[in-house]
Order: sequence, then C-alpha cells, then structure tokens
Amino acid sequence: MGSLVSSERILQALKSVAVEREKRIAEPVLAHSVVAVKAYQHQRFSQTYADLLASPRFAGAARFFLEDLYGPGDFIERDRQFARVVPALVRLFPSELVSTVAMLAQLHALSEKLDTLMGAALIGQEINRGTYAHAWRVCGCEPERALQIDLTVQVGAALDRYTRNVMLRQTLRFMRGPAQIAGLSALQHFLERGFDTFRALGGADEFLQTISTRERLLAAALFESRET
Repeated sequence: MGSLVSSERILQALKSVAVEREKRIAEPVLAHSVVAVKAYQHQRFSQTYADLLASPRFAGAARFFLEDLYGPGDFIERDRQFARVVPALVRLFPSELVSTVAMLAQLHALSEKLDTLMGAALIGQEINRGTYAHAWRVCGCEPERALQIDLTVQVGAALDRYTRNVMLRQTLRFMRGPAQIAGLSALQHFLERGFDTFRALGGADEFLQTISTRERLLAAALFESRET
C-alpha cells in the first residue's frame, strides 16, 4: 500500500470517528448508552479470554488486545495526534508501519460506528447477554462484525510479523525523539508496546487463531439467536 493511499485511509477513518463522536455529543442519552456498551464488551472480552489473561505466555498479548483494541476508551488523544500530523506520520514512519496504522484507524472507525449502532439499540435497557444479542440482530451488521474481527487479527499479525524485522524495531526506537517532537508520542507508544508484547509472545499464531476462532463462534451465536 502506498503512503498516499494510507494517508487518505487514515484521514477518512478519523473523519468517520469524528462523526460518531458528534452524534453522541448531540444526544447525551446515546452517549451514555454507548459507554455502557463499551464497558459490557470490555467485560465480555475479559471473561471470554480469562484463560489467556491468566497465562504466563499469553497474558501480555491478551491485555494488549483488551486495552488497546477492545478497550472501552475513546482514544481521543491518539486520534487528535493522527489528525494533526498525518503528513508527518507518512514522512517519518516506515511504510510498513504506516500501512498498519491505516488498518488500525479503519478498525477504530468501524468499532466506533458499531458501538453507536449498538448504543442506539440498547438505550434505556439493561445490557445483558439477551439484550446484547438482540441488539446485534436489530442492527443487522453481521458483515461489519466479521470485518471487525478480520481487522483485529490482521493488526495483531502485522505487529507479530514486524517483531522478526530487527531493523524495523531499531528504526522505531530511533524515532522516539522525532515522534515526540512531531506530536506522535501516543502513536509511538502504542507501536512500541505492540512490538514488545508480540516479541515476548514468541510467535503469535496460536494466540491469533484463538482470538479469531472464539470471536467468530461468538458472532455466529449472536446472529443465530443462541445465547452467548
């Protein structure tokens, strides 16, 4: 993927995230419901992957997914950095990393869109297994949920692949100063944490396959009206 294409994808994703945030600002009840959805999803991930979170080998990667990819936060500061300095990002970061950041931005935008839809479907309701599954069916976003899982696994696979590129890891370390000057410290921190997490894992195939399999089975259960 060329840097220009990656830059355009990042900016478009950030615009999409901004649209979702504006919807919530305009409707405080919706915003409250979305926060509840994010909290429920965070708790669900913790329960689904309790074994990985307790594993000496997989705990770090599971925690990275829980907080950085499935986390309940809005990542507002990271998004602000993206929006301000996408040209600097494309100029400073290796093309491989820019491509991964574009994928991360796409995942972030899709997740925010789905959270808004789910929040709207669950306004005024207690969120539990039954109401959550029903809301997914009301939203009818099965292809989008499948894409969300795909992107999550792809981001993890990219970070794992980069751990085998010693030069790329050293380049990222050397960029700490320039990244801070350019206002990219939050992104730099995310990438370094991802690198370190997957390097410690010693191969992410088993971990990513577990994530992919469980998430797809859970998604199928949601859309097929089975209890999750």
